[in-house]
Amino acid sequence: MKKLLMAVLCGAFGMLMTAAGEKVGVAMPTKNLERWNHDGANMKAVLEAKGYDVDLQYSTNNDISIQVNEIENLIQNGCKVLVIAAIDGSSLSSVLANAKAANIPVIAYDRLIMNTDAVSYYASFDNFKLGEIQGQFIKDKLDLDHAAGPFNVELFTGSADDNNSEFYYQGAMSILKPFIDNGKLKVLSGQTTKAEIATKNWSTEEAQKRMENLLTGNNYGPDDVKLSAVLGTNDSIANGISTALIDAGYTPDNFPIVTGMDCDVMTVRNLLNGSQTMSIFKDTRILADKVVAMVAAILEGKEPEVNNTTDYNNGVKVIPSYLCDSIIVTKENIAPVLFDSGYYKAEQFK
Repeated sequence: MKKLLMAVLCGAFGMLMTAAGEKVGVAMPTKNLERWNHDGANMKAVLEAKGYDVDLQYSTNNDISIQVNEIENLIQNGCKVLVIAAIDGSSLSSVLANAKAANIPVIAYDRLIMNTDAVSYYASFDNFKLGEIQGQFIKDKLDLDHAAGPFNVELFTGSADDNNSEFYYQGAMSILKPFIDNGKLKVLSGQTTKAEIATKNWSTEEAQKRMENLLTGNNYGPDDVKLSAVLGTNDSIANGISTALIDAGYTPDNFPIVTGMDCDVMTVRNLLNGSQTMSIFKDTRILADKVVAMVAAILEGKEPEVNNTTDYNNGVKVIPSYLCDSIIVTKENIAPVLFDSGYYKAEQFK
């Protein structure tokens, strides 16, 4: 009996040791956005702390062909699990067919990978809810349930090739569209569809150019037509919006409401100086922990924990998902949320 017990324990220990030493491939979309640098670094650090051999790859300038080549290399180099934040969620079907043929599970990280049966799991934040939070923030700040209005707003969402943009857009519009329909919110540009308000590659520069065109085309300005709010889906876009507003003469005393998401360094500065109103903190440390738990479970032959098995259909199947919670950040709660938690140091912003 003792020998049998020892054999079982040794076998289990050996399996854990083998799993811990396995190679895990991580493919991130770009180093051009600060949040992906955070995500990649967090992922690598947590996986390595668990004893895994991590091959972390970044694509150059959001180049899809480079990411495809990197994923193919990760497959060829013996990775046992792939964690992928896709540049274009619809462009990886062919290369992931190779991963499936090699029996390599794929975890879609933050961006759902579309039109393939090779994706095993999805880990992200509740993207529809994130859009709702931004729409609700504008609704509350303008007191749309009680104020007479009308209020002029303009809308921005993310890259058209990122499936998350659809969830963000639908979430925000679920709050804002009733007020657009009844005239309390006016979009003077007339641009309200996802295609019209999409921002290629989530680019700061593209957002700034569009905001500049909206300002001149609709006579918005501190001393002209009042602009009350701008829906900016993430902080890269919000930064472009804010830059255009500052260049047009807006100051903290008359700045429109500007929303964002990710809480990158520039955004914290903008929140502190009044050139952005809010951001949403998606703590990538929590997301990394959840993905590492998924990786560990897969390599140990267990079922990873998920909390959503209905909402994320990639066009081929519903992907079992784990959705993390997020926190609204404004100037007033930067310190407890971002500094006291150790995500940033207050000294960075003095």
